Amino acid sequence: MESDRLDFDALILAGGRSSRLGGVPKQGLVFEGATLLQHSLAACSAASLIVVVGPDSGPLPAGVLACREQPEFAGPAAAVAAGLEALGRAGGGRDFTLVLACDMPRAAGAVETLAQCLASQAGAGDGVMACSEDGTAQMLLGFYGTSGLKRAVQALSSRDGLINGSMRSLLASLDVQLVTVPAGTTDDVDTWDDAAALGVDAGQPDVRQDRRGSS
Repeated sequence: MESDRLDFDALILAGGRSSRLGGVPKQGLVFEGATLLQHSLAACSAASLIVVVGPDSGPLPAGVLACREQPEFAGPAAAVAAGLEALGRAGGGRDFTLVLACDMPRAAGAVETLAQCLASQAGAGDGVMACSEDGTAQMLLGFYGTSGLKRAVQALSSRDGLINGSMRSLLASLDVQLVTVPAGTTDDVDTWDDAAALGVDAGQPDVRQDRRGSS
């Protein structure tokens, strides 16, 4: 993806319980020689700022931020809120924020498709969200208008719905367009059967790798 097509920040969600994987952190699973976190960082490589929201996964590439939702394991809405706050403190605030869960090893193709679509539209509402060929929306892979996302966080928080809140509840008030992305790019790892089908394993390579060269 050419970095001048769209100016955006990126927020990688890497803090789930991985309960169906026996608690094994998804970000450390390996696909084609790199961790899922490395693949996520590579998919976000055109972002102006990147924040990883989740437990300490070891050294990150230079310039990549890290934070954790409070309380821990408080769900994706709380994680998005924490990530937006961290980006804001670091000088972020681009028009759009890419929200990406770290368990989609082939997400880079979807990110590129969404970015191209968004950059070519004069009025994109509150952003674009990935949709698989069968019509399934993937809320954890989308470019969302940063101001709208912040308003949604504030609104959900005012209703005491941020902690353990879902992405569906967070995005309910936003006008987000569904965009069909290349086949397989929204495939995620929720179970060991998913991992096996995608060729993902539990190896633990060194995560200290430049984010532009890890895909």
